[in-house]
Amino acid sequence: MANVVVVGAQWGDEGKGKIVDWLSIQADVVVRFQGGHNAGHTLVIDGKVYKLSLLPSGIVRPGKLSVIGNGVVVDPHHLVKEIAVLEGQGVEITPDNLKIAENAPLILSLHRELDAHREGASTGATKIGTTMRGIGPAYEDKAGRRSIRVMDLAEPDTLDDKIHRALAHHNPLRRGLGLPEIDAAAIREELLRVAPKVLAHMAPAWSLLDELRRAGKRILFEGAQGALLDVDHGTYPFVTSSNTVAGNAATGSGLGPGAIGYVLGIAKAYTTRVGGGPFPTELFDDTGKLIGEKGKEFGVVTGRPRRCGWFDAVLTRQTVKTSGINGIALTKLDILDGFETIKVCSRYKLDGQIIDRLPASQAAQARVEPVYEEIEGWEGTTAGARSWADLPAQAVKYVRRIEELIGAPIALLSTSPEREDTILVQNPFQD
Repeated sequence: MANVVVVGAQWGDEGKGKIVDWLSIQADVVVRFQGGHNAGHTLVIDGKVYKLSLLPSGIVRPGKLSVIGNGVVVDPHHLVKEIAVLEGQGVEITPDNLKIAENAPLILSLHRELDAHREGASTGATKIGTTMRGIGPAYEDKAGRRSIRVMDLAEPDTLDDKIHRALAHHNPLRRGLGLPEIDAAAIREELLRVAPKVLAHMAPAWSLLDELRRAGKRILFEGAQGALLDVDHGTYPFVTSSNTVAGNAATGSGLGPGAIGYVLGIAKAYTTRVGGGPFPTELFDDTGKLIGEKGKEFGVVTGRPRRCGWFDAVLTRQTVKTSGINGIALTKLDILDGFETIKVCSRYKLDGQIIDRLPASQAAQARVEPVYEEIEGWEGTTAGARSWADLPAQAVKYVRRIEELIGAPIALLSTSPEREDTILVQNPFQD
């Protein structure tokens, strides 16, 4: 059986939570490998809604091991709060079913403050649209080799040196920004107060995962956000601060690339985006508003309305290649029910020339124009469909055309938020 990586094939919010939950029934282990608590996943199980942003989606399933890998930046205070919320919903979370990599970097209050200050100081086209939860500054400290990591909480005698190293960078920066300096003692107290609850779950995740893989356990790697927000391959600088493509599942978990067997990309039947940055197929008319209303397009973490547009096959085709996607889980097909005509962007026009990719240049990205194909819509509904026979013929034609344009097969088709409303074409866990 193949281990599976799940990644968003657009700008995030594609419905990964439901798909990961659906797949987790077959998995033994679910691993988060990048990002932080800036990406929300909503699960609907037997009519009960669970909202996760840091914990792996497998945590709501009894008998599954959930692992937060070293590629994740962990806000310890949010972690404790999220655990408490889920426990209040009847989810059992113990050191036996939740492990946190000992070398995962921590998000501190100073990271959140810096993030919020930067975003607040940005205006217009320079605004990235960050969630202001400290993700970016925490990754900056990781790259700058001044992170305080989970394992450091277990060594209070050496913690002061690590705090001072971090503040040697942050306090001069804060002075330049007009922010008050941080007292080392306050950071120490902040960390030691939460340390026992975090350390209860600490583990050498890479070693544990290696043992489980060798024992034949099936591992599901859960990505956050989407490949178009990747710091290298996304719409830079309007991206997140980590690598969101599938290759980072190996680095962010401590397992080698040989552990990855199948990459499943998640894409909506249309396109959405939160925050700033280019969006070639964005709709500013009543159609875009209607898609947003029908799709309930509001961010799980921020509550911000998502920008909506037609399906962009150029971008999805690009992420199929940068993430090595083997198959696509297409979600929210039912939102397109009732449209007389549906458009799909198959190519771009840039300065009068037809191109088949999104250029890396920020200026060029702002100038590209979508070239559309028009596809006849369908009568009736796809909502709740669980087999191809339940779908209107034109809906099937739409799905088949998307397959052709993106160069990847549809492995699963989701027709509602409910886990059971899924059409399985190809099981990612089967070789």
